[in-house]
Amino acid sequence: MMKYPIGIQSFERIIKEGYVYVDKTELIYKLIKGGSIYFLSRPRRFGKSLLMSTIENYFHGRKELFSGLAMEALEKEWLEYPVFHIDFNGGNFKEAGILESVLEDTVSAWERKYPPADRYTGAGRRFQEVLRIAHERTGRRCVVLIDEYDKPLLDVLETGLNTVIDGQERLLEEWHKDVLRGFYSVFKAADADLQFVLLTGVTKFAQVSVFSGFNQPKDISMDSRYDTLCGITQAELESYFKEPIRAMAAVEGISPQEEIDVLKHRYDGYHFSTGMTDIYNPYSLLNAFDKLEIRNYWFVSGTPEYLIRLLSHSEENLEDLVNAEYPPEAFADYKATAEMPLPMIYQSGYLTIKGYDRETELFRLDFPNEEVRRGFLAMLASGYISRSGARMVSWAANVRNALNKGKIDGLREHLESLLSDIPYSIRCSRADGEARERDFQYTFYLIFRMLGGWKVYAEKASGQGRADCVVETDRYVYIFEFKLDGTAEEALRQIEEKGYDRPYAADSRKVFRIGASFSSATGNIGDWQTA
Repeated sequence: MMKYPIGIQSFERIIKEGYVYVDKTELIYKLIKGGSIYFLSRPRRFGKSLLMSTIENYFHGRKELFSGLAMEALEKEWLEYPVFHIDFNGGNFKEAGILESVLEDTVSAWERKYPPADRYTGAGRRFQEVLRIAHERTGRRCVVLIDEYDKPLLDVLETGLNTVIDGQERLLEEWHKDVLRGFYSVFKAADADLQFVLLTGVTKFAQVSVFSGFNQPKDISMDSRYDTLCGITQAELESYFKEPIRAMAAVEGISPQEEIDVLKHRYDGYHFSTGMTDIYNPYSLLNAFDKLEIRNYWFVSGTPEYLIRLLSHSEENLEDLVNAEYPPEAFADYKATAEMPLPMIYQSGYLTIKGYDRETELFRLDFPNEEVRRGFLAMLASGYISRSGARMVSWAANVRNALNKGKIDGLREHLESLLSDIPYSIRCSRADGEARERDFQYTFYLIFRMLGGWKVYAEKASGQGRADCVVETDRYVYIFEFKLDGTAEEALRQIEEKGYDRPYAADSRKVFRIGASFSSATGNIGDWQTA
């Protein structure tokens, strides 16, 4: 029976204890021999830490661990280098002083192994001396691996937390940038002592302002030569996991090929370059094989708090972000802000590349797969709705049933029950405390998108205007028009006058025209008419 390394990031443990290991060592060898300083951005739980552990063991010269892997035949010398590995994963950097303490403890441990000839102040300058001494004493240049380099920044992003430095109050986010800038500046000064450097994280380094004076790393985040360093390809899935695919297929009563199609729909779909190589989410895939059950493992493993904070301050409409085209600087090399959260949504793995036009050099972004689509929309909806997960599941089942069967009256009742759970502070999100029609439109759009299984459009264009929301099921088409403190009759009349239903004139499905008015006082449906 196969053993799956869920939550295990140690290459040594995976190899020695017989866990399945998807061999990435040929790519790692190519990476190591092709340059010296790299940066790689990938979403959480995508195998970055295992990649670092594999590289660390390679540079320690541990040939025995690579028996049977591609690296065994490629590497001839197996030299041992001094390796300095920093992993920021474990720290909680919301408390002032934690970052400085982590750096102090780390550098002090290195100094005990390579005692400096002189005493220096500052973690960066002391690290520089450690690298010099290590190079001098071992006769080999140093390897530096920094895992999740940006976590000290992401932990405090958009929190407004402060610290006091030399009697002056400062934003903790800005102070962490200064501390990291001083630490990472060592790489330029220590260039002669460095053999290989790799930094991994979520956020692109170029816009985080911590690399002043840093020898520019080669960013391989969108390099087609290395786009499969993390994650599992289609070929790897079908080669390494034949046994669990057959087992899952047997449980579900389908063929192995049908099971592959199910896995692809739920967990595949990531693309990290113009090469458009399909990449599966490894965390969800391994959990599904281990439990022989299709579930949304990656999303429920934890939503990044920094992303929730960013989106809570954003005015962006989801429909304007997904399935749209962008130059790379708009989503890959650009620092996310509340006004433009797209870079962080992409870098965190909630959107991915779904197309590339070589003529215009524009990328099309959309949800990678069904797991991410459902999870991301549920996360957004949770910012609006104070309702338990169990109640949301029950509510969603009832609404799906009403839409699938054309039960309009039942649909209204279910929507009213949900809207009653949206707090006043969320409904009236403007600084002046006034509700906006757009808020209700977007809430409805979000609800229908979250339910899944149908085509949902916000501001769907027709000949004379745009319908607020259109939902297409297999048997029915629902055209919604919303009015704030107006009348349902007025909304219904707009659907008819603007011809929002004309695109469906020849459609065999039954079309429901629904006019709804909302009360800004109650935050709920005040009037509802159908035709």
